[in-house]
Amino acid sequence: MKRRQTLDPGKVEALAESILIKGQEAPILVRADDKRFVLVEGLHRLEACKALGETTVSIYLVQARKN
Repeated sequence: MKRRQTLDPGKVEALAESILIKGQEAPILVRADDKRFVLVEGLHRLEACKALGETTVSIYLVQARKN
């Protein structure tokens, strides 16, 4: 069973406002999976960056279990 985080639009909006003022303070965590990256942590930060029209985000590449 895949773990899905529920997206909270209010949290995304608050993070977007913070990113506008301070920039992206905490990187998003991703792991490599063949030819792509899989989000490990930072769904709300990622969505906030997308809402702001960002085309690049700060990440940390981590070793993480697939389940």
